[in-house]
Amino acid sequence: MKCIIGLGNPGKKYEQTRHNVGFMVIDKLAEELNIEVTDRKFKCDYGIGIHNGQKVMLVKPQTFMNLSGEGVRPLADYYNIELEDIIVLYDDLDLPLGKLRLRGKGTGGGHNGMKSLNQHLGSEKYKRIRIGIDRPDDGMTVVKYVLSKFRKDEQPLLEKVIDRTTDASSSFINEPFEEVMTEFNGDVDG
Repeated sequence: MKCIIGLGNPGKKYEQTRHNVGFMVIDKLAEELNIEVTDRKFKCDYGIGIHNGQKVMLVKPQTFMNLSGEGVRPLADYYNIELEDIIVLYDDLDLPLGKLRLRGKGTGGGHNGMKSLNQHLGSEKYKRIRIGIDRPDDGMTVVKYVLSKFRKDEQPLLEKVIDRTTDASSSFINEPFEEVMTEFNGDVDG
């Protein structure tokens, strides 16, 4: 089974914030793949379905971002999901809005959700899509920025980013990841 995990913070207060772009992609994927993300186990909301003959699980951890691994690890263990079948979608301050970076493994960098996943999974060897959200303007703290909503002028590009990340995630289900990286790495408009 392929497992696509979108990172974010639970609750209405955090909906549509920069830190929740992973949740936004999972919501779009759920709609496109006709998978209801309504089951709950191990502090995660998830749903299981079939896409092009392949079983797939969509996951939204319901811990706060910094504790994302707490629910993902037991869920992956319960369903016997291998590390090579996991892909994680998350926001990245070091990339501009409109840029995706796909990798087959990596450190958590400065992202606490990824650090938690690495710690709980006991490995950095799972796939990921880093979704650029840009850095805050001078004077705004990183915490305030990542918990802010996208500006109105960013919405058209954000929609393209969500669509492209959704397409990349769908491709991951049935295609070799090297091909997915080649096709989707880079600028959304490029």
